[in-house]
Amino acid sequence: MSRARLLRRYRLALLLFIAGLVVSGLTAFPLLWEMRVLCDWLGVGNAASPAGHEGLRHWVLTVRWGLEEIYAAHPWIAYGTDWLAFAHLVLAVFFIGPLRDPVRNVWVLHAGLISCVLVLPLALFCGPLRGIPPGWRLLDCSFGVLGAVPLLYCLRLTRRLAASPPESR
Repeated sequence: MSRARLLRRYRLALLLFIAGLVVSGLTAFPLLWEMRVLCDWLGVGNAASPAGHEGLRHWVLTVRWGLEEIYAAHPWIAYGTDWLAFAHLVLAVFFIGPLRDPVRNVWVLHAGLISCVLVLPLALFCGPLRGIPPGWRLLDCSFGVLGAVPLLYCLRLTRRLAASPPESR
């Protein structure tokens, strides 16, 4: 495979990962609005509390109710999730280096993979401490697993790019 084609595939996979970080970041800003929309989609938008609901509807209503309560009493708490959102956007910026020069910036891929792996123990350890349902913890784990897929692919392509002859670079 030509170097140009390797780079094209690499950049497409890495852009997918960067887009995931950006979307994750942007969606961490309007949490209460998102929960209200999700409740409407699930047909429980008018529910006053999670009582009497089960499964996903109960959990989404619980989150919406919690956000409404905490934002009403302490609106500054949302600033914490604003910083979470900002962190996702900052992390996306770090992947611009490997996008431009994969071989020289391979360390960013390694750091990203380590971060993806660390999602698992965080979700599995902290989730129960915070009362997060098991299914939601597994969903959180899936972000680490799914995030690792394009990074592993990029790492494989980076090795091929590094091994390509200098004259084809």
